[in-house]
Amino acid sequence: MSNFPSIELAQVNDPAWWRNLAPALHVHDVPFLQQQGVMRIEDEMAKTLRELIRVEGYFQLPPQRWDLPIDGMVNLVKTLNANGLPLPFAFVYDEFWCLYLRLNHVIESLIGPGFLRLPDFWAWLVDPQKDESGWSPHRDKNHKALFEDGSPKSVTIWIPLTDSTTLNGCMYLVPADRDPVYGTPQDDQRVFKHSDIRALPAQAGSVLCWNQAILHWGSHSSTRETLPRISVAFEFQSGQVPPFNEPLTKPNEIPSFAFRMQLIGKQIVQYKHMYPLAPEVEAFARTLFQAEPAPPTAAAAAATF
Repeated sequence: MSNFPSIELAQVNDPAWWRNLAPALHVHDVPFLQQQGVMRIEDEMAKTLRELIRVEGYFQLPPQRWDLPIDGMVNLVKTLNANGLPLPFAFVYDEFWCLYLRLNHVIESLIGPGFLRLPDFWAWLVDPQKDESGWSPHRDKNHKALFEDGSPKSVTIWIPLTDSTTLNGCMYLVPADRDPVYGTPQDDQRVFKHSDIRALPAQAGSVLCWNQAILHWGSHSSTRETLPRISVAFEFQSGQVPPFNEPLTKPNEIPSFAFRMQLIGKQIVQYKHMYPLAPEVEAFARTLFQAEPAPPTAAAAAATF
């Protein structure tokens, strides 16, 4: 973040500034948001996914029909990176929220009706030509994110916007049924067999989902690859358990511009243990996060398909 630009807080808090940065995308465009739909999931598929995430801790779906400008979203992340802006600013734009809005039925099938969106999200650009890596091995929560029967209290949805390969930093994990300390108070240990590690290369637009007790990481890229790994993730929790983080929001509502700016500031600060964060960037993010409380929502989904 050493190339963090000299920008004024007033600029960042002006939707027009962001629209000018990426004219092809939407910023707090209520009619656009109200046109968005939610993907259906068949009962048999929902049952299969629930069993996968309970037993192995994760599942992977092929590229979906997003009806969103994925190429434009990729270019936006590249623009943020080139200008030294923290990549969670991608969530200024409506399209990044709509990715997860469209998966509401899938998420509900995993953690139940009344589920809530956690204030935990991120965007990555792993550049192989700079010898970069994804985030190091971790569990998003730990064994406390599981019910007694092994079903999840919370999940992470991770979506690659470009192809994610073994050479540009794809996800790796230890399946739940191959991890001896998974779901136990000893899950801070690393006692799995290396042969049980599973690579998850994925095409752009795929969906990866894991429960928040599973051990996973983004791998180290290779300079033999030229395509960066660009991806985004969001976290959700059951509405039947106490908040893992706050503020929780309803998943069918998109935060207002002012509220999403506060949430973006929160992300930059709360994940500073996962990436290098320059003091001036942290100070800037705290200013955003500590602003006066903003109206929470802009619009809700209006259609289902």
